[in-house]
Amino acid sequence: MTSPSTMRIPMSLLRTAAQVRLTRQISNSSVFKVTSVTHSMGQFDERAVIITGSSSGIGRATAQLFAREGASVTLCGRNETSLQESKRLVLAENGNNEAKVVLVKGDLREEDVMKKTIDETVEKFGRLDVLINNAGGVATGSPLVGSEIDGDLGRFDYAWEINTKSILRLCQLALPHLEKAKGEIVNVSSIAGLNNGSGSLSPFYSIAKAAQDQLTRNLALHYITKGVRVNSVNPGAVATSILQKQGFTDEMVKKCEDAMVAEFRLVPCQRIGQPEDIAEAILFLADRKRSSYIVGHQLVVDGGSSLHFPLSAEGPQILASVLPGSNPHK
Repeated sequence: MTSPSTMRIPMSLLRTAAQVRLTRQISNSSVFKVTSVTHSMGQFDERAVIITGSSSGIGRATAQLFAREGASVTLCGRNETSLQESKRLVLAENGNNEAKVVLVKGDLREEDVMKKTIDETVEKFGRLDVLINNAGGVATGSPLVGSEIDGDLGRFDYAWEINTKSILRLCQLALPHLEKAKGEIVNVSSIAGLNNGSGSLSPFYSIAKAAQDQLTRNLALHYITKGVRVNSVNPGAVATSILQKQGFTDEMVKKCEDAMVAEFRLVPCQRIGQPEDIAEAILFLADRKRSSYIVGHQLVVDGGSSLHFPLSAEGPQILASVLPGSNPHK
């Protein structure tokens, strides 16, 4: 019988025991210990970003995402209460760092508001790296169902000024600062502006968005010679407050969304887009490390709607089904 003192221990067990001891020594070494993490580096650290229309929806989600990635952000919108809520959400993402947030309340159709947006950004952050032209929409009371071509030209002026003219002017004001930073411009348009889009669904809006897309292409050609990239994101159906602002109740919006999702040709992805879906696309185009060779592009983010493109053709019927007395062809 073999005594305990002369018992042979298999080499595999000895090796395992040695590995366990070494692992314990390494894990207990101060060289390998992380005592605390004070800041997680983001891809937009030390960069300043303006996001217009950031009091709700796509703009708010975009501001939160850029703040999460380390950016200093300027929030711009017309509703003070909503802007303050966006600021609260941004501060929650950036560690409650007030030094990395600028708030500008005002109507971007006004020259002084546009200048204030640029000036206060550069004054506080010392630079401007990214301009995101997200503000847009239609005049309050504009018919989303039915043709407005023969209607009030004041509504056309509003759509033109907020969706196209203000973007051009903001780009002009921002260019000297963006040129220094070799920065980026991302315009937020719509699939309504594509050349096979719209129809009888809010034509003034669609006309303005089509012009915005052409503006993006022209700016891209001119600004790339100065080291500034210009691109566009063209969303499809996204869950924002645009319908509520036109008088839809939450119940009507839900019915409309359910009807679109139920019809494969309308939204092949079979879900309504979320503001975060668009924010991620904006972030991609604003990040030169990931999209440096993309210039003057319209990035469609619509769940496949434009593959068939009945969204604009059949959209009025969907809206009419939840609006009593509406005639989509009137």
